[in-house]
Amino acid sequence: MSILTTAIGLAKKAKHALKDEIDKRTPVYLSPVRRIERVKTNHRVCAMTFDDGPMALPASPDHFDGKPLTLVLLETLERHNAKGTFDIVGDTSGNYPDSAGKHGSATWGGIAYDHYPDIDKDHFGGAVNCPQLVERILKGGHQITNHTYSHVLFGKKPLVYGGRKHMDSLDEVVYDLSRLDELLYNRYDYKIKFMRPPHYVDKISGGFSSYDACAVMDYQYLAASFDGAGWLPCKTYEEEVEATWRPIEAALAKDPDALCGQIIFQKDGYNMARRTPIADGLEKALEILDSYGYKVVTVEELMNYSPFEDLGADDPLFDAAFWLLDHDYTIVYRNNKLLLDAPLTRGELAMMIFGNSSVDRRVDIIKGNRRFRISDVDPTHPYSGAIDLAIENGGMRTVAGRFSPNSVLNAANFQAICRNIYGRTPDISGPITHRTAIEVLAKMEGIE
Repeated sequence: MSILTTAIGLAKKAKHALKDEIDKRTPVYLSPVRRIERVKTNHRVCAMTFDDGPMALPASPDHFDGKPLTLVLLETLERHNAKGTFDIVGDTSGNYPDSAGKHGSATWGGIAYDHYPDIDKDHFGGAVNCPQLVERILKGGHQITNHTYSHVLFGKKPLVYGGRKHMDSLDEVVYDLSRLDELLYNRYDYKIKFMRPPHYVDKISGGFSSYDACAVMDYQYLAASFDGAGWLPCKTYEEEVEATWRPIEAALAKDPDALCGQIIFQKDGYNMARRTPIADGLEKALEILDSYGYKVVTVEELMNYSPFEDLGADDPLFDAAFWLLDHDYTIVYRNNKLLLDAPLTRGELAMMIFGNSSVDRRVDIIKGNRRFRISDVDPTHPYSGAIDLAIENGGMRTVAGRFSPNSVLNAANFQAICRNIYGRTPDISGPITHRTAIEVLAKMEGIE
């Protein structure tokens, strides 16, 4: 491996370490939108996602007789009876005026905006310009997700993309997502169910985030747990190709079940050096997965094994949790974990029961379209809409204008709220955890 490759590997480890540290310090909230990185399953099944396509240009270097890169990836997947998830864009041709940044850098395709497959070659990429490739993806039984119409950042990312233009409001983000959503539905009768924001920039001005955009669109947030590294430049093309499959080989050699339920990230387009190592590396990656008995499925199919990161189908609570989730109870945190042994707070219970109905209410509160006078809950709080609905419904109350969202519930508190909402009082005692709440709510709904 080259010095550059080693440096990239160290940089990636540092990045993940920093993310882990930030995650430890960042509050996590129950949410109707979950960040799907992986799911808990004992089956040897995983998913592969391919960002930024479709791409009508050939692979670079081209070892496939001029075939479009996306078609090369599709045919490779299908030789192994594998299904891919293609996180596509609509059309980046409106992202001008602009000029290319430094070759091999993060701004290789544009200083002000991204351009796919490359600057001044936008007409070779995206769903608008590549209808035959979109049809081919769907015909092959693969999944399409929304990577936005124009691939413009949702908000600022000064560390890497300080010169980039970004969207200015939730309405602008939703409009951009809707353009691609409607294109797929109107032209192909295909309903998109997942979204991955450009460069994982979540913050949207006005107190919103990509989770709000997903909620408005009725999407889940598509992330990944395993970096396929095809987007990173190395000293040579051969090293880049090796980087697309070597980590998979190493992970499975150490633990054959290491990739169970994981989502692998790859690119359907150029890397920073304008090369496409995934075109030559995907075959080897799939051969390795085949040798360990893995099935590569779409993200949607992967979630049929379990929609949760920390609860598998063999857990006694799985059926109750799955039913509640499927019937609009907000029982899962944004990180797609149930955290069953965590104590339950008043704000969390409001979110559990009313969260899925609170999306529009919270947006109206933040925009000032609805009066919200609870002294200890900020209008931008992720639970503000659910708390407002819980009070309006009569299930929960304020005391002297305070809701106390972080107050941990005891058995008496929990029983009183259930009596107000369901007209029944559960027979419980002791600490109230998320496990307790799920068990009780399922019984209230007649699910044992």
